[in-house]
Amino acid sequence: MHDSDHADHAAHLVRRTALAEGIAALSAKPVLHGDNGSTLKATTVLAMLNWLGVKPSYSRPRVSDDNAYAESLFRTAKYRPEFPTRGFADLDEARAWAAGFVQWYNVDHRHSGIRYVSPAQRHAGEDQAILAARHALYTEARELNPARWSGNTRNWSPIGAVTLNPERESVIKTHLPDVNTQQLAA
Repeated sequence: MHDSDHADHAAHLVRRTALAEGIAALSAKPVLHGDNGSTLKATTVLAMLNWLGVKPSYSRPRVSDDNAYAESLFRTAKYRPEFPTRGFADLDEARAWAAGFVQWYNVDHRHSGIRYVSPAQRHAGEDQAILAARHALYTEARELNPARWSGNTRNWSPIGAVTLNPERESVIKTHLPDVNTQQLAA
């Protein structure tokens, strides 16, 4: 091993130890969700989770999108340009990065699933005015240059409930009791 390899290995051990100590010190232990892949089922990983008191959680067998929101969030986090490729130096650095990511994800990032508004805009009720303005802009653009449009403009109407398992009508009714929902086919 080269000196730089030893230094990288030592730094990695320091980061891993700091993270382990931070997790072990928590009174309420976290749950680590995995996708049933071999990495999170490996004996050494399970032993480390057990030592830390972290409960492993797995997707249901043969269900690739068991928690589609979590899987999407993990992928988005992993592919952010500022995601550290060599890990975090310590728990504080990981928390600081996560806080910045949550701010970006909820306030700055425009989500396609809610018509390209941010979750903060949607929760504040600002999405309706934003989407109405977009609809007006697209309608005006189409009227000014109809040859440029082959069909209707993009749908900028506000969307209804966004749920992980929309087939569960009872969940929708619980959260939106005054909205009429159509019975879903079996």
